[in-house]
Formats: sequence, C-alpha cells, structure tokens
Amino acid sequence: MQIQFNTDHNIQGHEALTAYVRGKVEAALSRFSEHITRVEVHVRDDDGDKQGPDDKRCVMEVRLEGRQPAVVTHQAASRELAIDGATDKLVRLVEHTLARAVHIDRVRH
Repeated sequence: MQIQFNTDHNIQGHEALTAYVRGKVEAALSRFSEHITRVEVHVRDDDGDKQGPDDKRCVMEVRLEGRQPAVVTHQAASRELAIDGATDKLVRLVEHTLARAVHIDRVRH
C-alpha cells in the first residue's frame, strides 16, 4: 500500500505531519492492505492565516484493486483532528466496499 501525502502552502511541519499521517493510515488500514494499491492524503487550511472554526480540511482518496477511486473528506479545528476524522471515514468506506464485494460475489456463486 503506497501512501502519498500533500499539503497546501499554509500547512507547517511537513515532515512530522507526514510521519503522523503515514502511521495513522497504515495502522488503520493494515488489515485491508492487500486490497489497497494507494492512498492519497491532502491536508489544507481553508482560511490560511486567519483562524476559523473547522478551517482544516483533510481529503483522502483510496484506490482499491479493480475499483474506481473513492474519496472521503473531513473538516476540523486542527490538522490532526481533520486527519483523524478522515481516517475514520476511510476505514468505514473500505470496510463497507469490501464487505459489499464479498456479498455480491457470494450471491453470484
């Protein structure tokens, strides 16, 4: 499973944040890693220098083998909360997608 991490120019601490994202995503999706080819993570600050409620956004795109990419988004007051929320949503999306695929496969046979 390849993890690609991107930020906008308003996000500071890129190296530490990259390690945080990789660790979080790898731990959360490890049981599905054989089905995932790539996860792209994009973190941005929607308000730039200004402070605002829930102005940090994390978008995660997962590429599952043989399927179209799927995307989740989460906004929060901090980068870490945005990443954590998006990771939780991504896990639920992958669980649902793979469970549905197994169910469809069983129905066909």
